[in-house]
Amino acid sequence: MAESTKTRLYDAFAASGKALASGKRLELLDLLAQGERTVDALAKAAGLNLTTASAHLQTLKQAGFVATRREGVRIHYRLAGDDVAQLFVLLRKVAEAHQAAVPAARDAYLGDDGARELTRAELAARIESGRAVVLDVRPVEEYLAGHIPGALSIPVDELAERIGELPAETEVVVYCRGEYCVLAHDAVRLLTDRGRRAVRLNDGMLEWRLSEMPVDAGDLL
Repeated sequence: MAESTKTRLYDAFAASGKALASGKRLELLDLLAQGERTVDALAKAAGLNLTTASAHLQTLKQAGFVATRREGVRIHYRLAGDDVAQLFVLLRKVAEAHQAAVPAARDAYLGDDGARELTRAELAARIESGRAVVLDVRPVEEYLAGHIPGALSIPVDELAERIGELPAETEVVVYCRGEYCVLAHDAVRLLTDRGRRAVRLNDGMLEWRLSEMPVDAGDLL
């Protein structure tokens, strides 16, 4: 009896692990860590068709990683809690430390922009002293869901046309979703190519929020 009950317990643990055993499901968790989204929005952002996105989300829901609410005919998904976001961050860190393929894959994806990086504490100090021009290059809906106080919103795909909105002589601190988000790297490369001074937060909004740093929501600056 004790052996069978122990097996059931460990099988229950394994069900959670099985739900995470998909790169696309992890990508969906990464997107949901930025804020609540509809199935349509998640499918588009993750490059999935609606049927596939819905199936992945149902798997995550059955494992208890996501929750839903209905608004008319639309279903909105969100992370079930900050502990899910923390698990996602830890999984990435453990994989990078112990999976030989991860660092090479990370470098191939993010590329080398040669940028200097700031820690969260360094950026917070700059904000407090009024010495920071902070640029959020995520999509607008993610910015509205939560952003670093005082950050300007210019999505990376609009940055080339809107670069004139940034002060020309001031160093810009760029951030996006998290440590493995390519948007900030692309933005720094663009700014540097245009002769602007840019540095990058060494992680992103996910880690900022989980470390209980101040977060604003709504209102474009």
